[in-house]
Amino acid sequence: MNAETQSPKPSRPLSPQMRLVLNLVGAALVVIGFAGIVLPLLPGVPLLILAAACFARSSPRLEHWLVTHPVLGPGIIAWRERRAISVKAKFMAVSMMTISAVVFILSGAPAIIKALALASMAGVASFIVTRPDH
Repeated sequence: MNAETQSPKPSRPLSPQMRLVLNLVGAALVVIGFAGIVLPLLPGVPLLILAAACFARSSPRLEHWLVTHPVLGPGIIAWRERRAISVKAKFMAVSMMTISAVVFILSGAPAIIKALALASMAGVASFIVTRPDH
């Protein structure tokens, strides 16, 4: 792991309680993020990126483990170094958003809620597809 893939060090030391909270949140995000790699409906890599950010503040050892993990680390490194999202991840994310949009349109939700949800999904999809893919 080079200097580019490492997170900045915290400007001041964290309290033991905050370190514990960040470690617990990071651990929960790793579990959910790993499930997201296996299950197509959960966003795996974004959750792992958030977990790495928590660990960067609370536990450099856990951050190093996560970033260097052979399955979990490559997406985090690609994001940190190049702000890149793989083509497979882009396809899965946009596909799931499209399916969700269709289901939402067919639901009985109020029109304003549908419009807000669809606008949010369109914004996120636009962001995802405009990121580099390698």
